[in-house]
Amino acid sequence: MTVNEVGDVPAPGTSSPIGLPDLLAAAVCVVDERGVISAVNAQAERLFRRAAADLVGRDPHDLLHRDRHGQPLARAQSRLVEAFLARRTGAGSGWFARGDGSLAELCWLVTPCSAMSAGEDTAVIFYEGDPLARTVDPPPRGDRSTLPELERLALLAETTTQLTSTLDSDEALRRLVRLVIPRLADWAVVDLITEVDEVERTIVVHHEDGVFVHREDLQGPMPPVPAESPMPLSRALRGAASTLVTPMTYQGPPDSGIAIEQRRLFEATGMHSAAIAPIRGVRDVLGALTLGRSKHPDPMTPADLSLLEDITRRTGLALDNARLYQRQRKVAETMQRHLLPQLPSVPGLQMTARYVPSPDDSQVGGDWYDAFTLADGTTALVIGDVVGHDLDAAAGMAQVRSMLRAYAWANREPPSVIMRQLEESVTHVAGVPMATLVFGVVARAPDRSWTLTWTNAGHPPPLLVTHDGQARYLIEGHGILLSTGLTSVRGDASITLPPRSTLVLYTDGLVESRDHPIDDGLERLRKHAASLAHRPLTAFTDLLLERARPTGNDDDVALLALRTPAEDGPAG
Repeated sequence: MTVNEVGDVPAPGTSSPIGLPDLLAAAVCVVDERGVISAVNAQAERLFRRAAADLVGRDPHDLLHRDRHGQPLARAQSRLVEAFLARRTGAGSGWFARGDGSLAELCWLVTPCSAMSAGEDTAVIFYEGDPLARTVDPPPRGDRSTLPELERLALLAETTTQLTSTLDSDEALRRLVRLVIPRLADWAVVDLITEVDEVERTIVVHHEDGVFVHREDLQGPMPPVPAESPMPLSRALRGAASTLVTPMTYQGPPDSGIAIEQRRLFEATGMHSAAIAPIRGVRDVLGALTLGRSKHPDPMTPADLSLLEDITRRTGLALDNARLYQRQRKVAETMQRHLLPQLPSVPGLQMTARYVPSPDDSQVGGDWYDAFTLADGTTALVIGDVVGHDLDAAAGMAQVRSMLRAYAWANREPPSVIMRQLEESVTHVAGVPMATLVFGVVARAPDRSWTLTWTNAGHPPPLLVTHDGQARYLIEGHGILLSTGLTSVRGDASITLPPRSTLVLYTDGLVESRDHPIDDGLERLRKHAASLAHRPLTAFTDLLLERARPTGNDDDVALLALRTPAEDGPAG
């Protein structure tokens, strides 16, 4: 008997005063194929002490199901979820949360129904009674999970720990594969929906003789998701509930390109049983996970399916977080690279610069360099670092860089005066927490020598390397960093740059290490720079980055190098 054989049903989002659900002396929730409540009756509103609007559109397990202590219940522990996923009639009892915060011990009955929508619906009927007064049979043997209860809970705990401890989506999927095979299945298949709504089969892995074997011939782009297909993978990629499948599922005439690919997958892998579950993010469906068995003799069961749903929910949250961080990093890196300038061409001087981003995908710094010609023909050099490792740091770097350029161009003042003007703006206008900075001006003297005048706001000191291999840090002109809120006295320092000497401006990522004091890093940089004094400037810069950067460094690095010409000719 279907729902509409007895009476009308309420429209989704409402409760009906006269339809079938209200003719029963029990609370009824209708759950659609996505696993969310599509309609309730008035008894359900009264029993759960929630309005229909607070029930419709919600996952009934997440919203209502609890253990006897009122804590959320893992889906893998819920026989109600198993019955729903198996699309079979089932009964039991449990604890459920009410809208007023109280708990109710209720009996439940799950049964498939139709006519609520074009898809397959399930009616969940709740009623009050004595759960101990009736016998609830254990699930049939064929419905039991491959894993004992404690191992299921341990797997879920390990999944949460493993997947939430990385912000790399590829690494999260690799960990997922190692968690589920061969523990649950022989095969793992991951289909992901890209940000442009294309489907990519990113993983097809088989566990054979203790080794993970990747079937790259079965991976790659997939046909688009059909809007109305009832086939299991298509439904999962639209966010519908999980499904158990066999090779027979795809033996009929295919209704889409995805169905053809699925038939090919089953033929190539020899899977005799599989479970397919959607990977849902917070807002969107991110893909689907298929676990299949070929050598394992037992078929996948509804209990395995409920465990798989728990796993894919955790996977969805991990992928959502990874994608968010990767998107943020990409935006920040793009911002940084667009803001890092083309170096000016200054007759007689050589200049080169490098920017190396952090190797950690979650870390985006505020390091930058700049060089530009001023109104009087002199050349400004800047190296700086805004405190932080996120998009705010990159945005702060952009603000500081733009303000410094404007002040330096408009005011023909010594570097320390420009720095004081910048500090006032950074503190009161830009909202940058803290920043370090070296700002210098290189000018040609009447005797054709080159002079550097600079000021330093809490930044690692510039390094000067002569052509004969003497290297020393320019520690003069040093003051506190910007935006501390403290009154600071800033001064200038000046030096004549020897012919064929190399000036190195750098950020702390080139010298800092978690394992060693910064003095060790400074000394290492000085020695390597001295040893490279005769190298061409491009090779000098690349080799210095390679040799001086601490092993295991997780910070970004900006480096600006300048070389003066020989006394009687152009730079060499």
